[in-house]
Amino acid sequence: MSERSDVLFGIHAVESALKIRPRDIRVLQVAAGRDDQRLAGLITLAKNQGVEVEKVERAKLKQLDLGRHQGAVAWLHARPASAPDRRAWVEADLPELLAQSPQPHLFLVLDSVTDPHNLGACLRSADAAGVTAVLIPKDKSADITPTVAKVACGAAETVTVVKVTNLARSLETLKAAGVWIYGLAGEGQQTLYELDLVGSVALVMGAEGDGLRRLTRETCDALVKLPMNGAVTSLNVSVATGVSLFEVVRQRSLVKPV
Repeated sequence: MSERSDVLFGIHAVESALKIRPRDIRVLQVAAGRDDQRLAGLITLAKNQGVEVEKVERAKLKQLDLGRHQGAVAWLHARPASAPDRRAWVEADLPELLAQSPQPHLFLVLDSVTDPHNLGACLRSADAAGVTAVLIPKDKSADITPTVAKVACGAAETVTVVKVTNLARSLETLKAAGVWIYGLAGEGQQTLYELDLVGSVALVMGAEGDGLRRLTRETCDALVKLPMNGAVTSLNVSVATGVSLFEVVRQRSLVKPV
């Protein structure tokens, strides 16, 4: 399956782009002959946003080799090389992000997650949990590709993703701002459920198979684990991310507003 930067596909990813950045979309192609409410709603949204809609044969969409496009493919305008990407946050922007975001902060840090499906699923959970931002390394990480956007079901358009050059240094920046850093690792001495997660926290998830890198581990305030009561010893990183983020959500929901 090919990856390209000029296209989005899948109902949720295209719908989110139509709502958030319709001017970036050159044309919406939909599968001819497909008659269902979800696609009809997408066509209506596109027309209301002034986006051209083109019905094409399914065979033509299949030739694009985009995977499960669900009958919806949005082609984006070419972006000039000199044009800034409004979603491009980098390590140097962390102080600004910390200052302008409401507290308590909740950061998700993905240490070298290279599978685009896992990254997309993590972004979806991050959006649902209301994270401040997701930090990923500039290198040794999956990028925000069309596949990631489709799996994220629109979250790739809404979640702030910060690409950092030095992950350990970025964690130190968060710590200096009062954010507690907790790394998820099987050798942790306490479970995530034993922590007080009501204040500002960052949850650090390791790569598929390899877990957290050494320097990342050493920078964390503590290593914690999820209780495993069955035969398996670990969870997929995207599943563990969802479980962990919503423990934070659960704890904060129990705090009565002053």
